[in-house]
Amino acid sequence: MKYKGSCHCGRVTFEVEGELTQVIECNCSICSKKGALQWGVSPASFHLLTSAENIATYTFGGQTIKHRFCPNCGIHTFAEGILSGRSMVMVNARCLEEVELSSLPVKHFDGRSL
Repeated sequence: MKYKGSCHCGRVTFEVEGELTQVIECNCSICSKKGALQWGVSPASFHLLTSAENIATYTFGGQTIKHRFCPNCGIHTFAEGILSGRSMVMVNARCLEEVELSSLPVKHFDGRSL
């Protein structure tokens, strides 16, 4: 299935393809503060529709994950990095259109321990 997503103001837009069967709630310092529910997909399944230079990036700690967000409204839309040895895009499922998040199981990930 193909999903469309965006930040609050609509400046950052993307499409993602795949089967959304669950979301991940991470308890690391940044994920717990931004309240994102993540969906991990391969980079080939993620299609950024906004020019990359119009997106802000935040990294911290080991600098291995690029947290992408809108510089206008501040919404964190996705992150990119190497997770479990493979390239991944972690889409903030809260930014997806027409998705009933309450119907999806939530897997808890202990990112605080990493």
